[in-house]
Amino acid sequence: MVHHSGSIQSFKQQKGMNISKSEITTEASLKPSRRSLPCLAQSYAHSKSLSQSASLFQSTESESQAPTSVTFLSADKPEHVTSEESRKDSTLKCSFADLSDFCLALGKDKDYLDESEHANYDRSRLLNDFVTKDKPESKTKLSKNDMSYIASSGLLFKDGKKRIDYILVYRKTNIQYDKRNTFEKNLRAEGLMLEKEPAIANPDIMFIKIHIPWDTLCKYAERLNIRVPFRKKCYYTDQKNKSKSRVQNYFKRIKKWMSQNPMVLDKSAFPELEESDCYTGPFSRARIHHFIINNKDTFFSNATRSRIVYHMLERTKYENGISKVGIRKLITNGSYIAAFPPHEGAYKSSLPIKTHGPQNNRHLLYERWARWGMWYKHQPLDLIRMYFGEKIGLYFAWLGWYTGMLIPAAVVGLCVFFYGLVTMNESQVSQEICKATEVFMCPLCDKNCSLQRLNDSCIYAKVTYLFDNGGTVFFAIFMAIWATVFLEFWKRRRSILTYTWDLIEWEEEEETLRPQFEAKYYRMEVINPITGKPEPHQPSSDKVTRLLVSVSGIFFMISLVITAVFAVVVYRLVVMEQFASFKWNFVKQHWQFATSGAAVCINFIIIMLLNLAYEKIAYLLTNLEYPRTESEWENSFALKMFLFQFVNLNSSIFYIAFFLGRFVGHPGKYNKLFERWRLEECHPSGCLIDLCLQMGVIMFLKQIWNNFMELGYPLIQNWWSRHKIKRGIQDASIPQWENDWNLQPMNIHGLMDEYLEMVLQFGFTTIFVAAFPLAPLLALLNNIIEIRLDAYKFVTQWRRPLPARATDIGIWLGILEGIGILAVITNAFVIAITSDYIPRFVYEYKYGPCANHVKQNENCLKGYVNNSLSFFDLSELGMGKSGYCRYRDYRGPPWSSKPYEFTLQYWHILAARLAFIIVFEHLVFGIKSFIAYLIPDIPKGLRERIRREKYLVQEMMYEAELEHLQQQRRKSGQPIHHEWP
Repeated sequence: MVHHSGSIQSFKQQKGMNISKSEITTEASLKPSRRSLPCLAQSYAHSKSLSQSASLFQSTESESQAPTSVTFLSADKPEHVTSEESRKDSTLKCSFADLSDFCLALGKDKDYLDESEHANYDRSRLLNDFVTKDKPESKTKLSKNDMSYIASSGLLFKDGKKRIDYILVYRKTNIQYDKRNTFEKNLRAEGLMLEKEPAIANPDIMFIKIHIPWDTLCKYAERLNIRVPFRKKCYYTDQKNKSKSRVQNYFKRIKKWMSQNPMVLDKSAFPELEESDCYTGPFSRARIHHFIINNKDTFFSNATRSRIVYHMLERTKYENGISKVGIRKLITNGSYIAAFPPHEGAYKSSLPIKTHGPQNNRHLLYERWARWGMWYKHQPLDLIRMYFGEKIGLYFAWLGWYTGMLIPAAVVGLCVFFYGLVTMNESQVSQEICKATEVFMCPLCDKNCSLQRLNDSCIYAKVTYLFDNGGTVFFAIFMAIWATVFLEFWKRRRSILTYTWDLIEWEEEEETLRPQFEAKYYRMEVINPITGKPEPHQPSSDKVTRLLVSVSGIFFMISLVITAVFAVVVYRLVVMEQFASFKWNFVKQHWQFATSGAAVCINFIIIMLLNLAYEKIAYLLTNLEYPRTESEWENSFALKMFLFQFVNLNSSIFYIAFFLGRFVGHPGKYNKLFERWRLEECHPSGCLIDLCLQMGVIMFLKQIWNNFMELGYPLIQNWWSRHKIKRGIQDASIPQWENDWNLQPMNIHGLMDEYLEMVLQFGFTTIFVAAFPLAPLLALLNNIIEIRLDAYKFVTQWRRPLPARATDIGIWLGILEGIGILAVITNAFVIAITSDYIPRFVYEYKYGPCANHVKQNENCLKGYVNNSLSFFDLSELGMGKSGYCRYRDYRGPPWSSKPYEFTLQYWHILAARLAFIIVFEHLVFGIKSFIAYLIPDIPKGLRERIRREKYLVQEMMYEAELEHLQQQRRKSGQPIHHEWP
């Protein structure tokens, strides 16, 4: 072992690497991972795979041979081994260097050890310890992913041996057969295998099944730097002291309790995700002996195979010419009508999953994730990622994280609401309004409105207090901090997921240009600094001009939204007198509520109609810019859709929050729109009730509409597709790829609609939460449904999307951070301007009974309602009435020297409002920045583990290469040197 490590050191010195193995033992201890042991058996089998790897790769794949069998290391005799392998396994003779690279399991409760400590243990004892703990049941479960499962699903060619990795669909009546023939010929030349089969239900439909052989798979895996597992991950710990042991025992008890948590999934039915428990490295055919290859058919995952096939489909020509490339262009011009990876089988089974296990991963996802009965369970993110890819996995991880973080926000909001409910009857303001039987309010309209007693607003005053009480400011600050904590901890969660899913060193490959960009700018070419190849280039002047046109279009649409809001305002002004003179007594008494409710419903209809137009206009404006790549197109389109829908949803809310009742004038001198319609005033109890109504109705109705469009519409479409199939054909007799064809394709914009819906909801939850504390609760209830609804849609109603890779949620994170900043500003203005918090505060400490002194048991808000109402002489209206009426404002009385002018109290309140806005924003922004500074994006332990694993990967690569060369020398009879040859 000394000679062996010395040879490694001599080689690294030649390479300029000054790293010694002794540094491994002196590092700070890292926390043990949750990793299990599935790759450990493969690690022990690694020495055997070294001698077989050359022949494994050099032999071309025979398409008629049976699937490669898997040999497991167990205490019992293997089920299927050759005589030569049996002799090798029975002796178990290999050099200790074979085991020096691997982690040795010393028992179920033992810690993993660093490889530098392996010399202290006997090899045979360690091997036997591991073998006795390896259960044959787990091996049976692992073998469910081999070719026998694929054959049972029917996802094979007609010979029953080649698996289907991708499906192309076209119509026989389509005349563009030359392009298809050239394209398919080039696919075969690239190494893919194709098989055609007509549809059973529709004779005009033809399916092309695509299989990628082993050699082609290896070639493109190396070209794309696909990372594959090659060693079991190792973790080490230092000696623990007694206090640390007590802490560990405490956490073990918590972990044991967590395992009994009903929200935790029963993972006994889940497949072992080996890739998460192994070191991974870029695949290389020259170093194929480094990797653990027990079965060629399952070495590369299903998602990886589909990604490689799609990569080839996107880069294969169908005609002569630079831009005549790719399956997307062929689908655009109608040569093919669809291209998709097939589902792994049916999502339902007649046999119960508890006794017979899952039939396939799709069936497992349906039973353990997509069913409505699993609404309270955690999501199987690793399985989602394995089946749908990292991009969709990150979406559901983010949605689950957002939903979980809504729980404390919903609880605090509910507490604020219940606090208002409990103290509603004790509120001094509500009591004074309910007792004001002799106070008459001035008419709120010119023609049909009469004087109204103030106590008629008793119910509205109590309801307003539910949302405008002492907890409002606290809840606004809490939600601003909550938004920051949510985003910062999501960044940490994302970093853990990218580490677990082996995306730390993954870099997105250079994207191909969009066909529209190539066709537009093919005459002007520049050298791409990444690829070094000439490509079309968009001149800067043309780009700026198109961007200005696009921005002008955005402002035009925003002005259209403002026009729609203005139309709704005019509607409110026109109909409020109609409701005030309504024959139905209930409507006549509550005409303001009826006006607001009808306006909200009309506004919601306008919002839905404008959304239909927005998508088309955003599509046209984005295409007008001619983005260079698909990711640029998606980001530009997503930003436009967010701006359009955000303004569309919130413009009416902004009007009610900040403009309603602010510029009406005063009795005898009201401001009128077009010199005809008097501007609308707030209710005597305040404008906050209108804001709550607007937010509640729009949020509730929009969630119902979105859920119907996401689930109801695909269900109806899929039902109609099945209805069109001939009656004599049952779904069970139709192959899987044809059943997938009858499903709905994933949205053309990918996950954009899913993210947009949630981001807009996040805006509702944070921007005006001071006026509607129940918004987080409504969002939580909706998201619990949304997770299972999206899961059901992905698993059962949509074709399987391409398992794409991603490391984050893209442009949406920046949008969420922008919403968090806007939320602080809007909540400050809502509290200062819309609510009565500041006027009550000023009265309490400046004009109330407690202004100069505080007596025991004295209510400081006593007389606030009378103080907040101004006087007006009814004789000035010319209605033949005398006396005084009251209205909400701080103006001088008719008998003062300056009647109807703003009083000093008005200016004190205005100054207090401005001061509150400044203090609130600076305080909350300071807290947000401090919290963001305290919470690093990547945990310290994870950062150290990532650095250590990079070091260990280099060590293992060098040692495995040395061992391979030594074995080659043994075979050839050459002398073995314990140094780098």
